Amino acid sequence: MARMHDDDLDPYVDFTREQWSRLRAATPLTLVESDLERLRGDEPMPMREVEEVYLPLSRLLNLRVAATRELHAVTETFLGHLHAQVPYVIGIAGSVAVGKSTIARILQALLAQWPGHPRVDLVTTDGFLLPNADLEARGLLARKGFPESYDVLALMRFLSELKSGAAEVRAPRYSHRTYDIVPDEEIVLRSPDIVIVEGVNVLQTPARRGRSEPTIVVSDFFDFSIYVDAEEADLEAWYIARVAHLRKQAAGDPTSFFGFLVDLDEEATREFARSIWAQVNLANLHENIEPTRGRARLILEKAPDHAVRRVRLRKL
Repeated sequence: MARMHDDDLDPYVDFTREQWSRLRAATPLTLVESDLERLRGDEPMPMREVEEVYLPLSRLLNLRVAATRELHAVTETFLGHLHAQVPYVIGIAGSVAVGKSTIARILQALLAQWPGHPRVDLVTTDGFLLPNADLEARGLLARKGFPESYDVLALMRFLSELKSGAAEVRAPRYSHRTYDIVPDEEIVLRSPDIVIVEGVNVLQTPARRGRSEPTIVVSDFFDFSIYVDAEEADLEAWYIARVAHLRKQAAGDPTSFFGFLVDLDEEATREFARSIWAQVNLANLHENIEPTRGRARLILEKAPDHAVRRVRLRKL
């Protein structure tokens, strides 16, 4: 018998950045620098990164959207009836501060330029966090971002309605300024072609939630999934930089949840960020987020400067 090697069992095909960038083929770049300035937020995202990493990814996703639609059409022909068009759903997972939100916005902008799916909506699972008052009442405020801090039933209901072809679907709105759900405000999705769902724990299985019986999970509603990966030391550094940025923003905003940071000097702010990283975010990464990495269709591995250095695509 032929001997099996570890490489034969690896479910992923690896691409260097150079190899991946060539898969762009002749795909035109539709973004200009002013678009990128608006989309990147406070994370480094040069135009070269968009061209070499996210443009090829948008091409892959466009091809998969078309193939999925053809598969649905074949199934409908077999069944002899037509259902409402359902959106193609992309899940993006990864640690706090890894850059999921920026990647989601870039992909949203790129995918919206492809023919056939001009309506691309973006939803973050932050909107499905329990309000801070509820978390405090349940003793979970220090576990915010952990699986138990979400209204999972509401998230599942949202995705179910989305995949049932509902003409209008609503999601709660979250404010990173106030660090809480925005009362009486919603995100309304009306027959989107593609929906990007971004959140730390979107690839969790029932077993990761402390359950083992068969049940539906969030990722069952995804047509494609992405995990954004990086070394822990880099994630910590990016998180500390994010908290420092929040401190600067809070200085001119009396409504900011992070106003208490204004009274701290830079070093005290960094110490506070290190403490929260170790006690909350790193624990969540180890217990819940990182174990789901192998469930993603595609893994983007980042270098210390936020640039993607390797892409891993799951074999079909």
